[in-house]
Amino acid sequence: MDTKEIREKYLECMKKQEHAIVPSCGLVPDNDPTTLFTSAGMQQMIPYLSGQKHPLGSRIANSQKCLRTQDIDEAGDNRHMTFFEMLGNWSLDDYFKKEQLGWIFEFLTKEVGLDPKNIYATAFRGLPEAGIPKDGETANVWKELFATAGINAKDVDFAEEKGMQDGRIFYYDEKKNWWSRSGTPQSMPEGELGGPDSEIFWDFGAERKLHENSPWKDLPCHPNCDCGRFLEIGNNVFMEYAKRSGAVAKMERHNVDFGGGLERIAAASNNDPDAFKIDLFSPAIAEIEKLSGKQYGADVKMTGAMRVIADHIRSASFLIADGALPSNKAQGYFCRRLIRRAIVKGNQLGIKKNFLPEMASIYSNIYLNIYKLPQATIAAELEKEETKFKKTLNEGLKEFEKSAKEAGAVLNGKQLFDLYQSFGFPLELSLEIAKEKNIGVAAAAQDEFGASLKRHQELSRTASAGMFKGGLADASEQTTKLHTAAHLLLAALRLVLGEHIVQRGSNITAERLRFDFSHPQKMAPEQIEQVEALVNEKISQNIPIAKEEMNLEDARIAGATGAFGSKYGERVTVYAIGDFSKEICGGPHAENTGNLGRFKIAKEESSSSGVRRIKAILE
Repeated sequence: MDTKEIREKYLECMKKQEHAIVPSCGLVPDNDPTTLFTSAGMQQMIPYLSGQKHPLGSRIANSQKCLRTQDIDEAGDNRHMTFFEMLGNWSLDDYFKKEQLGWIFEFLTKEVGLDPKNIYATAFRGLPEAGIPKDGETANVWKELFATAGINAKDVDFAEEKGMQDGRIFYYDEKKNWWSRSGTPQSMPEGELGGPDSEIFWDFGAERKLHENSPWKDLPCHPNCDCGRFLEIGNNVFMEYAKRSGAVAKMERHNVDFGGGLERIAAASNNDPDAFKIDLFSPAIAEIEKLSGKQYGADVKMTGAMRVIADHIRSASFLIADGALPSNKAQGYFCRRLIRRAIVKGNQLGIKKNFLPEMASIYSNIYLNIYKLPQATIAAELEKEETKFKKTLNEGLKEFEKSAKEAGAVLNGKQLFDLYQSFGFPLELSLEIAKEKNIGVAAAAQDEFGASLKRHQELSRTASAGMFKGGLADASEQTTKLHTAAHLLLAALRLVLGEHIVQRGSNITAERLRFDFSHPQKMAPEQIEQVEALVNEKISQNIPIAKEEMNLEDARIAGATGAFGSKYGERVTVYAIGDFSKEICGGPHAENTGNLGRFKIAKEESSSSGVRRIKAILE
């Protein structure tokens, strides 16, 4: 079954069980500066899991775009991806274990068609010293479900020590089968929610290749073993505990948080442990084979390089689509790191031409009717990055070899920083190349690199002293008018240039408006004219500016946008200008667009890599 069918069937199953289907939020959180990316579907649900009422009720489901930076180090194997989709459903003090496990078992076995004989489950072993009992309730629910498929499911403990023991349901400790945002029951902070979870594994049944150097050669096999036989395809979290007065205690309310990896469920449906053989990747892998002349699966190292390219270009495409254009800061830095790693892997495969835009267009077509990926914007950004990095890549690799010889096969922090400053090699990329080439790195090298980078940034700071800090210079009438015009400007830019446009900063005085936004190239004169005309059209329509206070989630559902990752509270103020603009903002604003005067763009220029700046006035 392909991923489109799986996604649709899952959401349809949840609809039948009276779940409201909410859209995926962006990869760049618009209300949480504590994290770079959306790494799980539950991130947007945190206020409601904590007790706040969800405007759509107590049963919610979606398919969420996710990105996990830590998985970049695992990329290249047959199952880890930096970008993935998570099928999720939540019970907010509504149904609990019996309903949740029953619906998921039915979805996997009846809708996706997975053979129950290859499905295994886990439960929490308990933690008596924290007053948390063994989760026999979950095990019993699983036994009943397996019995409906004619399977006598035995629950066993300590499989990590004793092996499978003919078991079907396996108990694990708090490191494996307890979930909270902040670790185990003992390490949870005061007020934190958590609970036991129940993971679902697929057994590929293949014999493990236990060569003499295998780390699993002499270890017992079990579902949570990493030998490759089992693949986790879903996790049911039963959030029924909270830390109160230093102890973990049961709450009166209970929640369910389910997450199932779409790509992994598709791999299970294929009954092939290589998740890069599913429909989402096969066209990209075929293109890489064509470009490189190499065959996927023929060589471990080359196959790993192909997987990295296929994964990283998909991730970078979605990041660019969500406004995280490649740069040297925050989300943009990780996007650039993905792109450069893909280029290095392409070089290893012998791909000489620029190939990233072609790869990205494959994903644009694959997701055509699911997610809107602005193909032209993504292609332009990747072309620019690839051209720029390839100019220095070969020289940088030569310098890398030269530095290694001079260092006597042990690189120091200064050499790593020189590679970064002169050739654009991020520290992580240099460390990876060193590992591939069996070149040593001095123990203090990373600290030395950090110190050099800090000195470099301090010296660079004076060069950027003239850059604006953002916000309004004052609350005068003219500044207020220009602030209102900034809302019209953002909406117009998104209409003319595309929905990838995200505000990156603003500085408004009584004399002028300065507005930064994510966009990879210079605006054409006709685009500037279109934006100007759109803003002036809305001014001429004398539209009243409406102000409304609402919950953050209600604002998001209503389509309101927020500016550059600000952290909002639970209640926000939304300013709407007809159906043209709707933004979360603190004000102040004019009462009517007709009060603004004529809008004029004085200048459009580059602000930084991937960010453009508009200077405008009201005449």
